[in-house]
Amino acid sequence: MSLDRPVSPDPYTLLPVVASFPVTSEDVTDGRPLKDDQVAALGNTSPQLSWSGAPEGTKSYVVTCFDPDAPTPSGFWHWVLVDLPADTTSLDSGAGAEGAVLPGNAFMCRNDGGPKAFMGAAPPQGDQVHRYYFVVHAVGEETLGVDSDASAAVVSFNLAFKTLGRAILTGTYQH
Repeated sequence: MSLDRPVSPDPYTLLPVVASFPVTSEDVTDGRPLKDDQVAALGNTSPQLSWSGAPEGTKSYVVTCFDPDAPTPSGFWHWVLVDLPADTTSLDSGAGAEGAVLPGNAFMCRNDGGPKAFMGAAPPQGDQVHRYYFVVHAVGEETLGVDSDASAAVVSFNLAFKTLGRAILTGTYQH
């Protein structure tokens, strides 16, 4: 069976326009292949992220990792970290580990692989290059209004109404 298909659009260009702000990483270089640590079978470790310059009125953050290139109509959510306090401006490498101690009342929702944790890149062997969008969403409320049982789609739906800005860093991977 062939997985040949068109490349999915950048999912964030399909959403309402919001302010942007910078995000950097010691582990991910924008537009470049992910390091082995961020691959499910080779390390499965969430990357270090740092951000600054969020829009005025930011009261919390949500951090996500999304692969729009998965061979599904809905892509694949690799990480959903909700309700980071507004004074948080970085995450250490490995902050997405299952059971990790997070700042304030932050919590993780299930990724599309099942655990409430970060799941590294795991595209089908021989498939097209996959893009991994690491996004820091600046939220205008202290809580997003969901709990850890919310799906990534429900988190994203709530973000559509509460996001003041986004910081986006994209890594790639092909197996």
